[in-house]
Amino acid sequence: MVDIIKFDQRNILVGIRPIEHVDEAALFASEVAGLGRAVAKVRRQSGAARIVARTLLGRLGIPPMPILKTLSGVPTWPAGIVGSLAHHDTVAAAAIAEKNTIGALGIDIEPNEPLPDGLIDLVSTTREQGMYDTRLLRRRDLFVLKEAVYKAWFPLCNEILEFQDVEIDIDSNTGYVKKTNCTFSIDLYSSKNVIGLAYKKGS
Repeated sequence: MVDIIKFDQRNILVGIRPIEHVDEAALFASEVAGLGRAVAKVRRQSGAARIVARTLLGRLGIPPMPILKTLSGVPTWPAGIVGSLAHHDTVAAAAIAEKNTIGALGIDIEPNEPLPDGLIDLVSTTREQGMYDTRLLRRRDLFVLKEAVYKAWFPLCNEILEFQDVEIDIDSNTGYVKKTNCTFSIDLYSSKNVIGLAYKKGS
């Protein structure tokens, strides 16, 4: 069962699914081969994320097909589609959009729990620590939004980012890659999970 999440950005389809023991059976043979010697937990997480993605693609009239990864780990999508996959230990998520409306897209998901102790300085910049109160900094909001920015950024630039390379302005719904001044629109959804989206409009 895939739950469709309603974001303000109507051009993006987002879904989530609890990870189940049977989900690795949803993988195509080519997807299994691409996972190599991955343990069962990873295969289940990958299967669950692809169940969500294929459900969303079906809403656009696209039949089920393998969602493979490039050598750098970026999922490949049908022609004309941009998308992103994510999971934590118990829930998987996916987001897709048509490239003519959304040019780059990233999603991340985390349980709606405080960050583990000691991670505020790793995740948030000095500027962010001045912008936001301790309650927000201890949440996983900045974490998921920065991960989403990275997932939207990497296919465009093929360059790894650290948490300190990205700044999040929640008031303006914007994520900045500081060294390039590249910006992404961001959205956040919170319930039992915290879901971050980052995206750029298509050309």
